[in-house]
Amino acid sequence: MKNDEFAFFNQQLAALLRDGIPLEGALQRLCAEMRQGSLRTEIQTLEADLARGTPLAEAIRPRQLPELYKRMLEVGAQSHDLPGILTLLADHYQRTNALWARLKGLMVYPVLVLGVAFLLAGFLSFIVHQFLLGILAGAWVRLTDTAWFGLQFGYIISPAILGLLIVVVAVAVSTGNVRRFVRWRLPAFREASLAGIASTLALMLKSGVPLAEALGLVAQLEAGTPAGAELTRWRQNLSSGRGKFSEMAAGSKVFPPLFVWMMAHSGEDLGAGFQRVAEVYQARAAYRSDLLLYSALPCAVLGLGFMIILQIQPVISVFTSFINSLSGEM
Repeated sequence: MKNDEFAFFNQQLAALLRDGIPLEGALQRLCAEMRQGSLRTEIQTLEADLARGTPLAEAIRPRQLPELYKRMLEVGAQSHDLPGILTLLADHYQRTNALWARLKGLMVYPVLVLGVAFLLAGFLSFIVHQFLLGILAGAWVRLTDTAWFGLQFGYIISPAILGLLIVVVAVAVSTGNVRRFVRWRLPAFREASLAGIASTLALMLKSGVPLAEALGLVAQLEAGTPAGAELTRWRQNLSSGRGKFSEMAAGSKVFPPLFVWMMAHSGEDLGAGFQRVAEVYQARAAYRSDLLLYSALPCAVLGLGFMIILQIQPVISVFTSFINSLSGEM
């Protein structure tokens, strides 16, 4: 489900609850206005369970919804402040969607350039292979071995390289392990991931979730990433009596020193500290995404220029051989 759609749903649900409408009635009204999809199916099932008298904590657990969302609804039900929790969740998912939508938009331009370059290379290769060779054969021009190899190499190598790049990008996008690896290696995506973890921890701590439980849930959400293992280590340090954040996060190799330093100087209110860290890394991620976007255009132009030169060079070799053959006959 999309984060922006999910955020809007929670904003509406919080408003209906503040107006005094029961939870199951509010869910039923929102479902009637939602389009078909996985979110509507899950909400309808949740509403049916609540209508049968199932407690919210039990009804929400089997639903195919984000783990953070399910845990926060349980917290809201226990604290009798479900509208407030829903508002915090809506703000969280809205900020997350805005940041990741910006980063995804950053990747659209290079992918489009790569696709156009592949089509252009294939078209040029077809023209060179089908038409130029036919014309030269009809003109009884004998190519040297070097020119022939260059021609064959030129019309094969460019589409092959671009096709290979497209396959690599498709595999990276469709494979979860690759996405997680890349997310913690590319600068802008790494800052966005740090901002997301800090924002999630801030949300849970502000809602009254204990720090150890919050670290455990976020470590579960980040399972399979370097951050997941690091958060598990933080929780173990906390359980062993290292209550200060500087002691708990000592020797961190995943979270940068700025992250740890800001949290170590945040005082007793760790929720506010994580919120400030999230804002800092959201700004850094936005800056790096703009920087990458501005550098993508010249890189794409250089790449297209190199491809065109690679395609044209064999043709120049052919015409050079053609002119040399005519000079020899004269």
